[in-house]
Amino acid sequence: MIQIRFLSFLAITLFGIHCSDPVKTYPVKGVIVDLKPGEKIVVVDHDTIPDLMMPMVMPFNLKDLKDFDGLSIGDSIHFEFIWADTVTYAKNFRVIGKGQLPETENGFFKDGEYAERKIGETIDDVTLLNLDSSLVRLSDSDGKYRFLSFIFTRCPMPTMCPAVVIKNEVLAKAFQSSDEVEFIVVSFDYLYDSPGILKDFYGPAISGYDNWTVWSSTNHIEDVYRLAKQSGCDFWGIEEGKIGHTLRSVLIGPNREVVGSWPGDVWRAGDVKNAIEVLMKL
Repeated sequence: MIQIRFLSFLAITLFGIHCSDPVKTYPVKGVIVDLKPGEKIVVVDHDTIPDLMMPMVMPFNLKDLKDFDGLSIGDSIHFEFIWADTVTYAKNFRVIGKGQLPETENGFFKDGEYAERKIGETIDDVTLLNLDSSLVRLSDSDGKYRFLSFIFTRCPMPTMCPAVVIKNEVLAKAFQSSDEVEFIVVSFDYLYDSPGILKDFYGPAISGYDNWTVWSSTNHIEDVYRLAKQSGCDFWGIEEGKIGHTLRSVLIGPNREVVGSWPGDVWRAGDVKNAIEVLMKL
């Protein structure tokens, strides 16, 4: 069933196939964490959305800049979340009052060993788990280029983690005949995404590729924090069950030096493919 859902979403996303499911509307309550008018995004720390998702901090797309009118960071809000095939957006915001903003990390992760590595700087070696629950080190694949991405399985937004996984498959297929680069998807949800869970979700999809793998961070909290932070990816709220995160994929070289970085979820697999080909020739 999981494989069927995955392939169905792949068809919708990559080939524009639309299902006949009606548009769904979900009522949402939360607190505004950030406003990004330039991107038409409002970031909300939201409560459980019944029949859809767990509490988390996440970005919501807006269709009209007028929707930002009257909104401020820290506002407690009610709004509607519209799910229409592959398009999702928020509308009809109502400010109820002022809410409590979620705690953010302090400067501990911004300096030293946890600081984001810039182009040319080296990412530390880490140990995580593969889908067979065996230890795997990042250095095991030294000598190759590696494309790293970060996800968690309970991310319900089709344009976020699921899209990142799909684009990794496109890239893995494009470089299937090359032994110079590998594609590694890392789950930062160290409490829920065990190797078994990840195998159920992604095992069928990656089984046909020797250059694509998925790693679990179960019982390896320090390692996944180090790898994610040095790669420029942020995540929080795992222990509280209210996960928030940013998205970033990085290409590291044979000695784990950062050679390319792609923030967010809007990068195109074709563009990244071309960039990887160029970067591997430098």
